[in-house]
Amino acid sequence: MALKKNSESTSISKPEHKRKQIPSIDELFHGIQKGDKTALARAITLVESSNAEHLAKANLIVEKCLNQNKKTLRIGITGVPGVGKSTFIEALGKKLTSLGKKVAVLTVDPTSSQSKGSILGDKTRMYELAKDPNAFIRPSPSSESLGGVARKTRETIILCEAAGYDVVLIETVGVGQSETMVHSMVDFFLLLKLAGAGDELQGIKRGIIEMADALVINKADGENIRSAAIAKQDFSKALHLFPLKESGWKPEVLTCSALENKGITEVWEFIEKFFELTTSNGYFEKNRRKQNKNWLLQYIDNRITTDFYQHPQVAHALPSVINEVTQGTTSPFTAAEKLIKAYKAQK
Repeated sequence: MALKKNSESTSISKPEHKRKQIPSIDELFHGIQKGDKTALARAITLVESSNAEHLAKANLIVEKCLNQNKKTLRIGITGVPGVGKSTFIEALGKKLTSLGKKVAVLTVDPTSSQSKGSILGDKTRMYELAKDPNAFIRPSPSSESLGGVARKTRETIILCEAAGYDVVLIETVGVGQSETMVHSMVDFFLLLKLAGAGDELQGIKRGIIEMADALVINKADGENIRSAAIAKQDFSKALHLFPLKESGWKPEVLTCSALENKGITEVWEFIEKFFELTTSNGYFEKNRRKQNKNWLLQYIDNRITTDFYQHPQVAHALPSVINEVTQGTTSPFTAAEKLIKAYKAQK
């Protein structure tokens, strides 16, 4: 007699894989307040998203975080590729955490204009700092934005400050004269230089060096010690040619070896002196208000640009208009006016 199969005994039950629910705004906010790195990372992802629904949520979270009034110091760090920014930031970050401070590092990787991709390898380059429980490293693609910083860097700074980070270090792409945007969102602007790179005399030119609150000659070790000392003299002379800053601060040139962890303490002490001076003379708060103004104007520019290109009529007409311009049948000015009229007609 054939045995009747019991379907219940032979069937294999599979566990149901529930999709992870996106945390609510309040959940993310409370997580950020508690210093939860996962909540902070998810909130930053929302901020960086171009999705309209995500944008609305991100704005609410940033709005909540703005009222936290954390006493922080925002430091921008720039320099040409190869100057040792990542090594320097790791050394400075470790110094700060050893002093009991919480450090957030916002790094920006260049986005390829060809593949549109970026490496985002800063956690690998800052391996020791990434393991530090008092440090948070967030790499973001520059997405070809000007200024050497990601478009949502300002919002990310606010989130990190609400999460309890005392110092926010912003590493820029290092593209030279266009890196003025980072200067408008930080309290202290540090320029890393190399000795013997052939650009010592460039210090007499206005531009990025004029904006710097400190010039630090990195890699002052081994055979480079003597050339670093010479570069320090050259840049120090060049700094005297610039007028006194509005903050009343006098920039200086320092040397260090991030690799050998030499001179890092002196750099931090120099930054602390800046903080003390600008706090006492009122410039610090004045500059923060100026940062907020710049943030407003930048946000308007970004939002209008995004709305323009996402507009149905513009998106539909853009390929053919671009083709007309590249073929030389229409001037760029006429083409632009055509797209702007299409945009305004539907408003």
